[in-house]
Amino acid sequence: MEVEEEQTTSTVSAETSVPSSDVQSTVSPVPAVLPSPVQPVIPTVPPSIVPPIAPIPSIPPPTTLRPLAPLPVRPPSIRPPMSQNGEVRSTDSDSDHDDSGPGINKGTGEYEISEESRLVRERQEKAMQELMMKRRAAALAVPTNDMAVRARLRRLGEPITLFGEREMERRDRLRMIMAKLDAEGQLEKLMKAHEDEEAVASAAQEEAEEDLQYPFYTEGSKALLDARVDIAKFSLVRAAARLHRARRRRDDPDEDIDAEMDWALKQAENLVLDCSEIGDDRPLSGCSFSADGKCLATCSLTGAAKLWSMPEVKKISTFKGHTERATDVAYSPVHNHLATASADRTARYWNDQGSLLKTFEGHLDRLARISFHPSGKYLGTASFDKTWRLWDIETGEELLLQEGHSRSVYGLTFHHDGSLAASCGLDSLARVWDLRTGRSILALEGHVKPVLGISFSPNGYHLATGGEDNTCRIWDLRKKKSLYVIPAHSNLISQVKFEPQEGYFLVTASYDMTAKVWSARDFKPVKTLSGHESKVTSLDILGDGRYIATVSHDRTIKLWSSNMTSEQAMDVD
Repeated sequence: MEVEEEQTTSTVSAETSVPSSDVQSTVSPVPAVLPSPVQPVIPTVPPSIVPPIAPIPSIPPPTTLRPLAPLPVRPPSIRPPMSQNGEVRSTDSDSDHDDSGPGINKGTGEYEISEESRLVRERQEKAMQELMMKRRAAALAVPTNDMAVRARLRRLGEPITLFGEREMERRDRLRMIMAKLDAEGQLEKLMKAHEDEEAVASAAQEEAEEDLQYPFYTEGSKALLDARVDIAKFSLVRAAARLHRARRRRDDPDEDIDAEMDWALKQAENLVLDCSEIGDDRPLSGCSFSADGKCLATCSLTGAAKLWSMPEVKKISTFKGHTERATDVAYSPVHNHLATASADRTARYWNDQGSLLKTFEGHLDRLARISFHPSGKYLGTASFDKTWRLWDIETGEELLLQEGHSRSVYGLTFHHDGSLAASCGLDSLARVWDLRTGRSILALEGHVKPVLGISFSPNGYHLATGGEDNTCRIWDLRKKKSLYVIPAHSNLISQVKFEPQEGYFLVTASYDMTAKVWSARDFKPVKTLSGHESKVTSLDILGDGRYIATVSHDRTIKLWSSNMTSEQAMDVD
């Protein structure tokens, strides 16, 4: 019994040593002579076991060995099934096993793919086609104008719009249609659509060139021309007087500008809260001193404006007429008249008795800030319709509709000479306009958020802006760049104003519930006016700088005063 098991073991060892295709030969007796070109494979047998086969005669090694041909790569061989008594189980086929492995088609010799693999391959091919389609679509030039997109869709025989489709979605649909036509080889249809578009565009351009006369400009009214001439004459006189005074103060040895500035800064440093008064039932939005300093005007979200006596801050009269909240109020520089702006898209002009004199209508959206021209003849209004407008106060006529901002215009101010206007808006830009020619001469970029406050300095060449980035920027109009950046507040700056006589200091109001005074010499902080319990929305400075008024969302008017005389200032020195 042990001999039979050993014989079976040696038979299996010999079987594993020969190629898989000669499995059947391992059972039959081994031939005496092997083929000459192939080196015989002699199985290694343990010395204690002697297989019952005929001895293999020794064959002398060939003198020359030819290189062996590479063996064919076959699928892994399957061992023939064995019976329990160790005999090989016979099969019906000529060979013990098929040459093809699992999953291989016998007829074609290719792998058979399962249904799941086929679906995965189809999904991959579809994804690759979509990717190639997107790449081809990205390489195509698609119009950006929505009207041009609609026109091209119409020429391609596609619906120009789908239900609920937006402009960008319509453009993407055109891009995919063009990419599909390109992929299908229908370039002739696409090129024909291009040619039709070019023909229409060229014809329209030729007609426009025939009708258009260069140089192109927007024709203004006769009233605007007269206003520009009047503004030019007024500004020339004011500019000449300002320059003459500056030269005189520079050359006169008795004039000490530094001492005057020191006195003004000491006066600002001694500002204290003089009075606090409830201004209205709702938050206050604007305030303005009269030219003589005897009155203070305020407005609130109730839509009403009120007039207060100075310095007692006692109510004199109420101005009612707006149907929406009032956004700003401004006193005329030459008359005891005032103007109010409102969210009802109108500005109104009042006398000091509360009578309505003029209503300025024309804006398409709510108004923000308003400002009087230094001559007192014109009123400027800024609006959320992305424009600011210039009005003739005597006639109530709209003289100028000025575009230029890409978003809402919030602030507006005029140069003290009257030659320039400056506007700021939610597009983070401040623009300087020449009222004599109508041109935009400067675009001041630097703020990273909307600009809400703007003010010219009386020196004629400094401009201050403040915005939602919590900074106040000082611009030099001569150098056309930012001169200084003041990290002024911890919240947005709602209003900026220079001291109106000499511009020795600057005051900023902020939503951090404070107003701050800054030196115009080095723009260092001089005084912080703290006292409001909510956002400070607006401020104004009396001509000599002795009084500063602030209004807030806490519904209060606060008057800050400094009664220091020049002799007291000299004593401080």
